[in-house]
Amino acid sequence: MIYLVMCLSVVNTVFGDVSYTIPEELKRGSVVGNLAKDIGLDAKTLSSRKARLNTDDGSKRYFEIERNAGTLIVGDAIDREELCGSRPSCSLKYQLVLEKPLEIHGISVQIQDINDNAPQFSTDLINLEIQESANKGTQFLLSEAHDADVLQNAVQGYSLEKNDHFSLQIRTNSDGMKYSELVMEKELDREQQQEHNLILTAFDNGTPQKSASVVIHINVLDANDNVPVFSQPIYRVELPENAPLDTVVVTVSATDADEGINGEVTYELSRVPDKVARTFSLDKASGQIKVTGPIDFEKENIYEMRVQAKDGLGSASNVKVIIEITDVNDNAPAIVVQSLNDAVPENSVAGTEVGIINVQDKDSGSNQHIHCTIQGNVPFKLNPSIKNYYSILTTGELDREFIAYYNLTITAIDEGTPPLSSFKTIQISVSDVNDNPPVFEHQSYSAYVTENNKPGSSVCSVTARDPDWRQNGTVFYSLLPSEVNGVPVSSYVSINGDTGVIHALRAFDYEQFRSFKVQVVARDNGSPPLSSNVTVSVFITDENDNSPQILYPTPEVNSFMTEMVPKAALSGSLVSKVIAVDADSGQNAWLSYQIVKSTDPGLFTIGLHSGEIRAQRDISESDSMKQNLVISVKDNGQPSLSTTCAVYLLISDNLAEVPELKDMSYEESNSKLTSYLIIALVSVSTFFLTFIILIVAIRICHRRKPRLLFDGAVAIPSAYLPPNYADVDGTGTLRSAYNYDAYMTTGSRTSDFKFVTSYNDNTLPSGTTLKRSPGDNSDCLNFTSLDFTENGSKFSTLVIAVFFWAPLEIAGNV
Repeated sequence: MIYLVMCLSVVNTVFGDVSYTIPEELKRGSVVGNLAKDIGLDAKTLSSRKARLNTDDGSKRYFEIERNAGTLIVGDAIDREELCGSRPSCSLKYQLVLEKPLEIHGISVQIQDINDNAPQFSTDLINLEIQESANKGTQFLLSEAHDADVLQNAVQGYSLEKNDHFSLQIRTNSDGMKYSELVMEKELDREQQQEHNLILTAFDNGTPQKSASVVIHINVLDANDNVPVFSQPIYRVELPENAPLDTVVVTVSATDADEGINGEVTYELSRVPDKVARTFSLDKASGQIKVTGPIDFEKENIYEMRVQAKDGLGSASNVKVIIEITDVNDNAPAIVVQSLNDAVPENSVAGTEVGIINVQDKDSGSNQHIHCTIQGNVPFKLNPSIKNYYSILTTGELDREFIAYYNLTITAIDEGTPPLSSFKTIQISVSDVNDNPPVFEHQSYSAYVTENNKPGSSVCSVTARDPDWRQNGTVFYSLLPSEVNGVPVSSYVSINGDTGVIHALRAFDYEQFRSFKVQVVARDNGSPPLSSNVTVSVFITDENDNSPQILYPTPEVNSFMTEMVPKAALSGSLVSKVIAVDADSGQNAWLSYQIVKSTDPGLFTIGLHSGEIRAQRDISESDSMKQNLVISVKDNGQPSLSTTCAVYLLISDNLAEVPELKDMSYEESNSKLTSYLIIALVSVSTFFLTFIILIVAIRICHRRKPRLLFDGAVAIPSAYLPPNYADVDGTGTLRSAYNYDAYMTTGSRTSDFKFVTSYNDNTLPSGTTLKRSPGDNSDCLNFTSLDFTENGSKFSTLVIAVFFWAPLEIAGNV
């Protein structure tokens, strides 16, 4: 432990690199040093920045980082002899990599040797054959002992067992290794002693000291005074890595001046490490050194060995053989992903770092120079950083809706001959950001709903798409608050928030309103949420659910109106008009008129679409004064609906014949009304004289005498038209009000009628008969204005109706 404390030292370089020195064979988990403190950080920062150790050549890592404590610890036991062999200096170099920001520190750990290996001789017995003629002081080279340790732990000396004939001399090679020579101190006498056995001991200076011994067996022979001599003092050759087996590396050659057996030279390896013995072999006879194992420059780039040449009698000499391994471009670059973000937000700005890679090549020189690129047209690039580290950066905008992930193919090519390359594909996902509002499939929607629909029925469906992902792309629908005819639109329709289906909450009536608009909002579930609007126009289509309504003559059953038809009316003369409307629209409001019952079927006809009643032939004296027509008004719907009304016509030229209307009343009334009709007729007779007087007075005032008072004239008062029947857009039944002016020529039997301006304010309400004008105290009604023309000139007169209509109306109501 004292030795360990003395060996541990820390040196901080000016470049921020850290160096440690430790002895070999430390146990796993032993603390090398406080790494966090030595680089100026704390343990928490070391952990948060994902500190890790990397090697330049990808070799085995013998150390680990204890992030919680910030210390560098031993990850695996280190055998310096296996790692560095006989090299006196043995160091391991690493890079300490820190992220965010990228920072690299060089870590160097020097491995010190401990005396864990004892010296060893290659053989258990050294055989020497010495001529008895050998002179005093003759030296005999002895086999060297090999110690895997270095420096003071290697072989530092030899000792020889005490004897009378030999001593030991210690020498040092050019490489600093100790070897021994046996020195003859006293001449040998083969006749006295033929063999000598001595014990040679090799020792080191380690703590504790270790040693090894070998027996030197000396066989005394006749004289051999020459030793083999090598052709070169040192053999140095180059061998490319990956050389095939049995490749001849070098041939050593030694000659001996002696003749016969004394001149026969054999070769053997002396002081050979295990690595050399596994890789090379020596032919004892020829001196050829061949490859017997794999040669890898990246594992070992130089081999050293000693070859001993020995003659037949044991005289020997040594030579050093150095084999330098040259590099071949046999390693492709290796791409290592140091860090990579799981996902990159699509709104990341250009230059955002998404990952770090490290490119390594175990070759050397130009074979180790690497060019690294990203293939394809992708918005990413490699930014060279420190040494062979690259940062992966974005170069442009990302759009997850366009590309959700990228497969980046990284290519690394070295500068060897031929160049080697490697590829690595990494996937970078683009995470979603709520940057797209929902978009409706159409810019606007139109829905058509038949009136009288069932509540809850589907009106239409709207669909909005959001290309975002998950909740950012989940769309919900709602209605914007608005009003339809002063009522909230939410009381008419509702929308399914998930499907976008719009449902009707009530039955619609085309006659109340024909269309309305709904604003639909599509909102996603992002944060913040995005939305868009669309207008849905709902059109209510008409259904034939309204029968035609007769405005004139009045449809009330308890009242009747009578039209006066001149007796001189010719064929085609307009005698009256049925005015009807239909609250429906389109073909459902196309009305057709038909006479279904008539007193005289051949006398009158009605326009199929106009409702105008005209004389079908000239009226004759034989025609009945009272004509009753039953008119059917039918629409064009499917199925069609119809309404009937009764038209009472009185063929007369003189109001004196008006009392005869009592007979028409009888035809339509019950016998119970007889008394009322009698009272009405008496009232008419009472005021008839007044009427005659008024007519005479008018004629005197104008001093002109018209032929007929009612010659071809018909008065058709306008009725009140509900808004639905006379729309501005022309979709209702009526296009304009029905009012007529009569232009007649004196002496002519023809009457021409034309439309004039409508009676907007002075029209008769629907369902009523002629009544007294407001504020009028007279006993007559303003029936119409007539223009009579005689001899090509115009004149006008005011026709005053006698109040005989009142009792008839009363009777009808009763």
